[in-house]
Parts: sequence; structure tokens; C-alpha cells
Amino acid sequence: MTYQQEYKNSITDPAGYWEKQARRIQWFREPTTILSKDNNGVDRWYADGELNTAYLALDYHVLQGRGEQLALIYDSPVTGTKQTWTYNELTAAVARFAGALSCLGVEKGDRVVIYMPMVPEAAIAMLACARLGAIHSVVFGGFAANELAVRIDDAQPRVIVSASCGIEVSRIISYKPILDNAINIATHKPSACVILQREMQPCDLIAGRDIEWTNLVAKAEPADCTPVLATDPLYILYTSGTTGKPKGVVRDNGGHAVAMKYSMDVVYDMKPGDVFWAASDVGWVVGHSYIVYAPLLNGCTTVFYEGKPVRTPDAGAFWRVCEEYGVKGLFAAPTAFRAIRKEDPECLLAKPHDLSKLKTIFMAGERLDPPTYEWVMEHIGRPIVDHWWQTETGWAIAGNHMGLEPVTVKAGSVTRPSPGFNVKILDSRGNPVANNEQGSIAIKLPLPPGCLPTVWGSHDRFVSGYLRTFEGYYVTGDGGYLDDDQYLFVLGRTDDIINVAGHRLSTGEMEEVVAGHSAVAECAVIGRHSDLKGEEPLGLILLKDGIEIDEEQLQKELVQRVRDRIGAVACFNQAVVVQRLPKTRSGKILRKILRNIANNEDYVAPSTIDDPACLEEIEQTLTEKGVRKE
Repeated sequence: MTYQQEYKNSITDPAGYWEKQARRIQWFREPTTILSKDNNGVDRWYADGELNTAYLALDYHVLQGRGEQLALIYDSPVTGTKQTWTYNELTAAVARFAGALSCLGVEKGDRVVIYMPMVPEAAIAMLACARLGAIHSVVFGGFAANELAVRIDDAQPRVIVSASCGIEVSRIISYKPILDNAINIATHKPSACVILQREMQPCDLIAGRDIEWTNLVAKAEPADCTPVLATDPLYILYTSGTTGKPKGVVRDNGGHAVAMKYSMDVVYDMKPGDVFWAASDVGWVVGHSYIVYAPLLNGCTTVFYEGKPVRTPDAGAFWRVCEEYGVKGLFAAPTAFRAIRKEDPECLLAKPHDLSKLKTIFMAGERLDPPTYEWVMEHIGRPIVDHWWQTETGWAIAGNHMGLEPVTVKAGSVTRPSPGFNVKILDSRGNPVANNEQGSIAIKLPLPPGCLPTVWGSHDRFVSGYLRTFEGYYVTGDGGYLDDDQYLFVLGRTDDIINVAGHRLSTGEMEEVVAGHSAVAECAVIGRHSDLKGEEPLGLILLKDGIEIDEEQLQKELVQRVRDRIGAVACFNQAVVVQRLPKTRSGKILRKILRNIANNEDYVAPSTIDDPACLEEIEQTLTEKGVRKE
């Protein structure tokens, strides 16, 4: 069937279309209600169906005779470690750790926070929670104690699973002190912490609370899979919000399982037994969807990589992994390829490697700039799929569907909407605009399976943030347009979220941290273009009257504050003192114009600005400081 027919069917008869896709997974109780409304009036999929996600990802394949197939490959150049798990072995490990969690009182519906580096135990912990019907919330290992504490208080976990340390290239990062500090800060206290001791830096355990992973597992019995409803939560994943408080995106079990299996086939053209590598981290949505769940649900082999595109040991790392494990599909953010290009501009380190099994390179998480696209195409010579999705959707809103009907790409476009995503471009009043006219990218309800049904503990925030702007639509927060061929062009965020190396971060959250410095009267944090990371935050600082401070020293202190409270992942490295910030007469800082100025882009001063001369001052200051290039 053609893309056009598939897409049409998914839009005109969503219940019929997704009922058909649901038959591709093994239910404990098949759903008879395909699409319905919950008590909040939100569309839900497969409400009366029962299943277990860990069963579908593991046990099912064992029962189908694929137990000896590789399920997970762990490659850690930072520790010099390589390990493999067959489906038999991974199923046994997950069942045993599920039993261990059960010994600690974890039951269906309980939350478990997972704060771990890119080690296989992170995936084992996630799948063990799913096996019990517990809800996991993975927190990226690079986040600081305050960020972890906020998530602990919101999710209120019974247990936290962590490790003694992580490794950043050649630097060891102690996780345990961060965890201990976070628990001290948090109001909610977990009943237990399970700690994976890593030999490169073991840690001290707190008696009565902390339990060593190996000791706990040794005493545990394997746990069976707990049936859950399709609408029961599988996980909570926190994403930056414009208010500074992270939003807990909820993912359900049933719709997620259907969408993950469907997308592996339609978007990525991956079949059982194929090797798929998403070069990301389990702390991000890509890690949830395409390192852990989707490949295993589809019977593929997934690569778990603890390393970087460069310096572990060099810019040939990606190509070495692709050859060594026969990777068919490689998925990474454009930042990764920009880093490789920077260190190996002629891509000479790819030459010795046999990449014959590599069929497609997928990129997402940030804008794919033409120079990066052209460089990868020139030197690797594989189809490149720029696809667009969000933490909230869990899978691609749009892309070039390699398993359905690939088409010719257009520069700057993420190609066509995925089946199930009824993408519309709306004006400020919520009316659809003509082709090639810019507006707000929205998705007409119902959202397809796999998308969020709510925000954890704050349904009002889900409604106000996504559904209230335009009646009957989910608002993505991005602007763009559809051309005459219905190719989608995404032009950028319409809120104050910036995208640093594929990581969505809140400028509002950074502003709160920066503004807490005793010398700062007011500040604005904006996204500035970066050739390497896509965007980097830039702080514009107003000092309090009478404050005299060395600007270099102030910058060091502000950088450290952001690192301590948000983490190094924020990449906040530059703060510039200015005399004034441009504002509307009502006092709102004109952040969009500040971004335009910092990026040397054209802009028009709005009629509401209180003092137009301020803009020239900002231009001059940023030019003098070398931030803005003439």
C-alpha cells in the first residue's frame, strides 16, 4: 500500500487503522474498545486491553524461538568493556531484578527513579519496572542534585536505582554524592536506593537505605510479568517547561507498544534480527523509544554505547561500531556528526571500515543544517532521514518513511507527516493557512497511539500547555509550513526552549538560576547559534545598582551556578553584562529580538517597545564582546 493510502486511512478512520496495527502485538486480553475518552475527556487507545511491555520486549521472543538471538550489545570505549545479552539472558536478568525490586516492596503503580549512566543495568532496571507494572522515571545522569530532587519530589518514587559513578570521556563523575544531596534536598524520601558499584570508583553506602545491586539480586527470585491495562502508565519522562518546572510526560503501555513496533517497521525499515543503534542516552526520549523499547519490541538487536562520537578514542568511533556489529540503522543527533566533521573533516577515519551493512542514517533532536547533511552524504553515501518528533509524542511526527514508501528529500524539510499525525498549520486564531504559509504547527486530535495522555500529577498543565490554545488540536510549540506536496518544514520553537546538542532545555529555568546570584538584578537567557551544538545558551545580565564586580569572575560564578543546579548538559558558558534589556511597555523582555541580534539576523522592532535605542546598545555590546559577528 502506498504512503498516500496509508496516511489517508489513518486520518479518515483512526480507530480502524490502529485496530489493525494493534493486532501485530501479543495481548494478554485483546482490546475491544479501540478509541475512547477517559474521565478527563482525553482520547485513549485500547482502554480495555491488557498486556505487559516487558513480556512483549523479551519473553515473547524467547517463546517464538529467538532466545539465542542477540538482544543487547554493550560497547563501552570509556571502560574498554564489551558485553552481549541474548534474549534468553536478558529476559533472565530482567526477571531477577524485577524480583529484587519486588523484595523492596515495589508493586504495580509504584514509581522507581533510575539515575544511571549508559550501562546495561539501566535498561534492565527499566524493563524490570515494566515487568512489575511499576512506573519508571529515568533521570539523565548529567543532571545536578537540584534537578534530580525536583523529579524525586514530583514522581515520589518508592525506590531509586543508581550507580556509584559515570564516565565522561576520560573523567569519572561521582553519582553517589549527587544522589545523596538530591535526597537531602527533596521533601520525599525513598524507602531504599539500589546502587550499582562500578569498579573504577566504588562508593560508600548508607546503612539502612542503600543496597548494593549484586547483593540484592543474588538473594532475589525471578518475578513473573504483571498484566496491566493499556492505559496504565509505563513511564514518566521529564522534559523542560517554559515555567522552569519540568513536565512529567506520561507514556502509557498499550499505545506505546503498538506505536514502537509500528514505527520500527514503517519509519526505520527494521526487521527482527536487524541491528539498530540509537547513539543517545537512556535519560532522553530517544533512549527510551529507540535504545530500549522499540528495538526489543520488534525483535531487533540494540546497541548500548557508553562513549562519544569523538575522543573515545577518536572520530572514527561511530564507523567502528557500525562495522563491528553490522549496524543496519544508525540514529543520532546532527550534533554528533558535526563533532565528527570538526575532528575529521575529510572523514578519513571511516575509510578503513566496512559499512556495507549500514543502510540508513537517521537524524533528529535538532535542526539538520545543510552543511552537515551534505558532508555525511558525501563521505558516507547512505540515505539520510531527517525526522521530527518530540518527547511528548514518543515517535516521529514526520519523516521519510523508509519501510513504507521513501521519497525524494527536500532541503530543510522533515518530509511528510507520519500516518496518524494529522498535521495542520494554523494562524493566530486557530484557522488553517494556505500551503507555503507559515504558522503554528498543530496536530488535529486524536493523537495517534504512543503520544502523551497527560502530565504527571498536573493534568491542567497538560491541557493548558498543549490543548487549550486551539480547540481540537495539540499544539507542538513549533512554527513552520506545509508546501504544495505536503512536505513539512519546521522553522523553530515558538516558546523559550532551546535545543543544545539534541537536548531540550528551558531558558526560563536557567534564568531562575542566574537571577539568584547576589549581583544580578535581571537577566535573559537566549539561544545562540552554534556550529557544533546547534544552539548554546547566552546570558544577558543587568547588574544591581552600585555593584562592582569583575565581569570575568561573574561569568565564572554564573557558569558554575548553572552547572551545579542544572548540570553540565546545559552548556551555559557565556554571560555578558548589558546596561538595559529591551522590553515592551508592559515590561516583557523581547527575547525573540535578542535572539535575532545575537545571531545577526534581521528583525523589526515592535511598536510596543518602550525604548528602541536599547536595541542599538545591545548590538554594540554584543559586537564588542565578540558574541555578534558583523
